[in-house]
Amino acid sequence: MSLTDQDRATPIGALWALVAVVCFSTNDVLVKFLSGGYPLYQLIFFRTIFGISFILAILVPMTGGSLSMLKTRRLGTHIIRGGCVVFANFCFFLGLAAMPLASAVAIFFISPLLISVFSVIFLGETVGPRRWSAIAAGLLGVLIVLRPGTEAFQAAALLPLVAAFGYATLHILTRAIGGTENATAMAFYIQATFFVFAGTAGLFLGDGRFEVFDHPSMEFLLRAWVWPGGFDLALIALLGITSALGGFTISQAYRRSEAAYVAPFEYAAMPLAVFWGLTIFGEWPDLWAWVGIALIMASGLVLVWREAVAHRRTIRAATRPKRL
Repeated sequence: MSLTDQDRATPIGALWALVAVVCFSTNDVLVKFLSGGYPLYQLIFFRTIFGISFILAILVPMTGGSLSMLKTRRLGTHIIRGGCVVFANFCFFLGLAAMPLASAVAIFFISPLLISVFSVIFLGETVGPRRWSAIAAGLLGVLIVLRPGTEAFQAAALLPLVAAFGYATLHILTRAIGGTENATAMAFYIQATFFVFAGTAGLFLGDGRFEVFDHPSMEFLLRAWVWPGGFDLALIALLGITSALGGFTISQAYRRSEAAYVAPFEYAAMPLAVFWGLTIFGEWPDLWAWVGIALIMASGLVLVWREAVAHRRTIRAATRPKRL
């Protein structure tokens, strides 16, 4: 079903995006909270089981479909998208285990900058001087948060940066298939990819034979399988539900509204990260971290604004009557 310009201008896309932000923020908090007692592959494996169950039991009936809606002719692209999300999630969550939540989220928000760069390289889109300036400002913000060469620098902070590359690639692929694939199918195949990857990792790492590194990120990656207790199992179930619901709602957001309209609402994740970091983990960014966060946020919002301006110009040029 194609959407009219009026459909894409409605607030429904913003609402979907805000629900997705809350879901993903909850995911981040739960993973960081559980990272001290469980291996990452186990959390992802259980999360995926609950996530797939939620999709099949709730999302498929809720969207008025049947299992046939999961059929696709773009299986290869779905698998590549799933691989990008797996890569991005593993890197980001490993970073979370060793660094403050707000700083990790701020560094990860370089992804809109990378999406702009990738759109030039892979989609042949044009980026003007204002957007290049915003990209440069965002990169400066990342350097300020990372502070390489100082005592404040930690190698784990590079993991959210690497994760942003995977997330940016995901969005480029979503642009390629978003017009033909439904949001439920896109969420399902991402969860299926997680299931295969985490299950395979569990087979190789589950006995803890490689747990020889004294670092929070490496311990989180290589720790032996630990059977969860009742309360932790409930948290992992919530992890699965918010993961599946977040994947569905963010796909809906970008399907139901223009990207330039939806993207600013994703930045609600930043104040949420500061709030969770303070209330749950007792973390508060220092002055330099605030400066870097502000630069990253501002550059991302400038990019969204410039993309909206460019999109409106394209529409006006396409609809302008041609002279005979």
